[in-house]
Amino acid sequence: MADDKTLRSPQDSSRIALGEDYEVEYWTKKFGVTRDELEKAVKAVGNGAEAVEEYLKR
Repeated sequence: MADDKTLRSPQDSSRIALGEDYEVEYWTKKFGVTRDELEKAVKAVGNGAEAVEEYLKR
Protein backbone atom coordinates (compact mmCIF):
# COMPACT_ATOMS: atom_id res chain seq x y z
CA MET A 1 0.00 0.00 0.00
CA ALA A 2 1.38 3.42 -0.92
CA ASP A 3 1.91 6.14 1.66
CA ASP A 4 -1.12 8.37 2.06
CA LYS A 5 0.35 11.88 2.02
CA THR A 6 -2.80 13.32 3.55
CA LEU A 7 -2.15 11.62 6.89
CA ARG A 8 -1.24 13.98 9.70
CA SER A 9 1.03 11.55 11.54
CA PRO A 10 3.97 9.48 10.30
CA GLN A 11 3.59 5.92 9.04
CA ASP A 12 6.43 4.76 11.28
CA SER A 13 6.22 6.77 14.48
CA SER A 14 9.60 5.51 15.67
CA ARG A 15 11.49 7.25 12.83
CA ILE A 16 11.59 10.82 11.55
CA ALA A 17 11.62 11.20 7.75
CA LEU A 18 12.90 14.68 6.97
CA GLY A 19 12.22 14.14 3.27
CA GLU A 20 8.45 14.12 3.84
CA ASP A 21 6.96 17.56 4.48
CA TYR A 22 3.91 16.19 6.28
CA GLU A 23 6.16 14.29 8.68
CA VAL A 24 8.36 17.33 9.32
CA GLU A 25 5.21 19.32 10.07
CA TYR A 26 4.01 16.60 12.48
CA TRP A 27 7.32 16.34 14.36
CA THR A 28 7.96 20.09 14.58
CA LYS A 29 4.50 20.57 16.10
CA LYS A 30 4.90 17.58 18.42
CA PHE A 31 8.26 18.76 19.74
CA GLY A 32 7.55 22.50 19.51
CA VAL A 33 10.64 23.23 17.42
CA THR A 34 11.52 24.70 14.04
CA ARG A 35 12.48 22.65 11.01
CA ASP A 36 16.11 23.73 11.47
CA GLU A 37 16.11 22.58 15.11
CA LEU A 38 14.59 19.25 14.10
CA GLU A 39 17.16 18.78 11.32
CA LYS A 40 20.00 19.60 13.73
CA ALA A 41 18.69 17.04 16.24
CA VAL A 42 18.35 14.33 13.58
CA LYS A 43 21.87 15.07 12.36
CA ALA A 44 23.20 14.84 15.92
CA VAL A 45 21.49 11.64 17.10
CA GLY A 46 19.94 9.96 14.04
CA ASN A 47 16.31 9.69 12.97
CA GLY A 48 14.97 7.71 15.93
CA ALA A 49 12.07 9.67 17.40
CA GLU A 50 12.94 8.83 21.02
CA ALA A 51 16.58 9.88 20.61
CA VAL A 52 15.55 13.14 18.93
CA GLU A 53 13.04 13.87 21.68
CA GLU A 54 15.69 13.31 24.37
CA TYR A 55 18.16 15.50 22.48
CA LEU A 56 15.65 18.32 22.20
CA LYS A 57 14.83 18.19 25.92
CA ARG A 58 18.42 19.14 26.80
